[in-house]
Amino acid sequence: MNEKIEGRVRELLEAPNFVAVATLDKDGSPDVKVVWADVDGGHIVLNSAEGRKWPQNARRDPRVTVTVVNHDNPYEYAQIRGRVVEDTHDGADENIDQLAKKYLDKDEYPFRQPGEQRVKFLVEPESVSVQGG
Repeated sequence: MNEKIEGRVRELLEAPNFVAVATLDKDGSPDVKVVWADVDGGHIVLNSAEGRKWPQNARRDPRVTVTVVNHDNPYEYAQIRGRVVEDTHDGADENIDQLAKKYLDKDEYPFRQPGEQRVKFLVEPESVSVQGG
């Protein structure tokens, strides 16, 4: 059953709060990376570059957990468990520029590497909770 991203969870994701995305390695052990994120409709939007570990993990096993921590009050956080339901290069460059604006107030992503291919992931929530506050 899919959950909705609404209320305080949506507010936390829309603010420039970092998120931790947890995926599963080949051996089943957890792998956690801190990334930028946003929300679009009912999905969490994540962005990465081809060749990085967490996207490879998410492609092999689409189950992920995303934890967003309130920058102003780290005792408040939301945890969203779900599945990657879209993995695309379409719009990924524009999305990383939008995230750079959100997190760095820069019009373009300043850390792009030559030949880098960006990829955008949409995560559909299956379980949503918020703690603290």
